[in-house]
Amino acid sequence: MSNKQTTKSPKAWKVIMARELKAYFTSPIAYIVCALFLIFAGSFFFSTFFLIKRAELRDFFGLLPLTFSFFIPALTMRIFSEEKRSGSMETLVTLPVTSMDIVLGKYLASFISSVVLLVPTLFYAVTCAIFGNPDFGPIIGGYLGAILLAASFSAIGVFASSVTKNQILSFFIGLAICICLCLMGMFIRLIPSGLVGIFTFFSATSHFDSISRGIVDTRDLVYFLTLTALFFGLTVRTVENAKRG
Repeated sequence: MSNKQTTKSPKAWKVIMARELKAYFTSPIAYIVCALFLIFAGSFFFSTFFLIKRAELRDFFGLLPLTFSFFIPALTMRIFSEEKRSGSMETLVTLPVTSMDIVLGKYLASFISSVVLLVPTLFYAVTCAIFGNPDFGPIIGGYLGAILLAASFSAIGVFASSVTKNQILSFFIGLAICICLCLMGMFIRLIPSGLVGIFTFFSATSHFDSISRGIVDTRDLVYFLTLTALFFGLTVRTVENAKRG
């Protein structure tokens, strides 16, 4: 009796993720967005480093939520919209894959692409270590917060792309949601004291600032994980509706 070895096929979400990552990094969009992000992020860091002569990442992390609000929706705007526009979305939803597989594959590709934006900025941390004596607690916290922020904003961007076939409209929907979550924290001093608690609770900036100071509070972790899960779930529901329609 001969034993036959069977090769286990990769899960559908892995195939979708690999396809989307290949599409990202073989198109000029990812490189343009990455280059522009590094120009903006670099201006925050090097203005502090050369003009104020401080080897720190405070300004870089301080403006990162607002910066991500623009650049992550730009990365994710095509993830569903392009397939809707070209008509391939109809084919995708009729394949023997679940809505969860479709969304998970596309979301992970978007999240990985967003985290890749941060990799070159590690040069800033190395520069601080060489030319200064920084406290590495806030730096580690800042990058942890940045990853959590990227996870949440990627989920928002993927959701925005799932509701329209127009990439520009997708970008502005994602931008609007991310900007609102950021500005809630920036304008806390301008709102009535009775509403401060509510605005702080919903503010992505407030939760990110807490982590970037090197204080890892479970409430901040739960906030970002809940925000990610919420928009991930909304995207699954949108794809389910597309399957039924």
